[in-house]
Amino acid sequence: MSNLDIGFLGIGMVLVLILLRFHIGIAMGIVSLVGISLILNVNAALGMISAVPFRYVGDWNLSAIPMFLLMGFIAGNTGLTKSLFSAMRVLLSWLPGGLAIATVGASALFAAASGSSVATASAMSRISVPEMLKSGYDRGLATASVAASGTLGSLIPPSILLLLFGFFAQVSVGQLFLAGFLPGLLSVVLYVAMIYLRCVANPALAPPTHEVVNRQVVFSALKGIWPLPTLIVFVLVGIFVGLFTPTQAGAVGALCAALIALLRGSLSIAAIKAALSATISSTASIFLVVIGTVFLTRFLALSQVPTFLTQQFISIGAEPLLIIITIAVVYIVLGMFVDSIGLMLLTMPIFIPIAVSADMNLVWLGIIVVKLLEIGLITPPVGLNVYVIKSSLGSRVKLGEIFRGVTWFILVDFLTLAILVAFPIITLWLPGLMG
Repeated sequence: MSNLDIGFLGIGMVLVLILLRFHIGIAMGIVSLVGISLILNVNAALGMISAVPFRYVGDWNLSAIPMFLLMGFIAGNTGLTKSLFSAMRVLLSWLPGGLAIATVGASALFAAASGSSVATASAMSRISVPEMLKSGYDRGLATASVAASGTLGSLIPPSILLLLFGFFAQVSVGQLFLAGFLPGLLSVVLYVAMIYLRCVANPALAPPTHEVVNRQVVFSALKGIWPLPTLIVFVLVGIFVGLFTPTQAGAVGALCAALIALLRGSLSIAAIKAALSATISSTASIFLVVIGTVFLTRFLALSQVPTFLTQQFISIGAEPLLIIITIAVVYIVLGMFVDSIGLMLLTMPIFIPIAVSADMNLVWLGIIVVKLLEIGLITPPVGLNVYVIKSSLGSRVKLGEIFRGVTWFILVDFLTLAILVAFPIITLWLPGLMG
């Protein structure tokens, strides 16, 4: 059996183990070490076990991951995200579909702060969906607005996915963060436009609510939510003007979140313990995938799989559009079954060399990849965010109703993706100003 055959067999075995519910980091690690033993020898594989984990887990650039996670968990556990939906409801409830539009805005801010689509879907489904159902909203629209908008945290910075992409693709994380801002805003705008137009065409989807809104109510709502958007903007502007690096920005963001909570009187020992515990657990899970990815990258490099696939694309004269379509098909199919971080890190050792050979801009590619991962989170039959919402709401909604609702958002996501592919300037304008 040739090294190339071992490489392709290894990729197949990783996918099989993932389908058998192995942790993706463990699956990549086991298969890679066995493959390296077959290609080289057992001692080479054992030597990698002793050297690789410490080297990469101790990398200074990856220290931004626990810091951004800590920022999000502090914000969540100290109530900085608690009044988001209430404030958005006051500001937007007068629009057709106003509660669903408010949910999109609140979820986007929550997701940007937490960096977790699953956490956003779980929290917002308990906050906003009952309110929409009480107001007579269509069940599909109510639940899908949370499922879809919860994914935006992957694109709107600061984003763990963009940070990991930058680390492994050797691309500026600061440029990736800035590149994600306008595509994230575009996604929000198109979601809002779709909800508005549907509710204008069919008012039965979202009966009008009768909120009492005056200047005092609006001021009170804004007073409750200003810390979170201020925190996010401060981190982004600090990176943009060079006040601190993306790695330092994570620590600054976590510190500022704690100071804001302290000033508001919501920072307690219990909240700190809960935030630290969640940060440690999430960081360990992410780093386990990172270590598995490094093993897989070494294994595939030895087997020459990336080189072989790159040569095949070059030989057929593949244009960047064909490469993007190929990547899209892979991510949408696998995204139904594999979590976002694991899927991105699993495929990067294969797709990055192909993209480089086609002279594609890797900042632009990173945003396209993350947008595809967002789509996978709500795509049937196994859209993770959909199942999180179903689990949170129980018998109040049916799984089919949620999937029926997210179909509209998936169509909007494909429109967004087409716009980003057709007009790369949307992605690259802000990074161009920085560079």
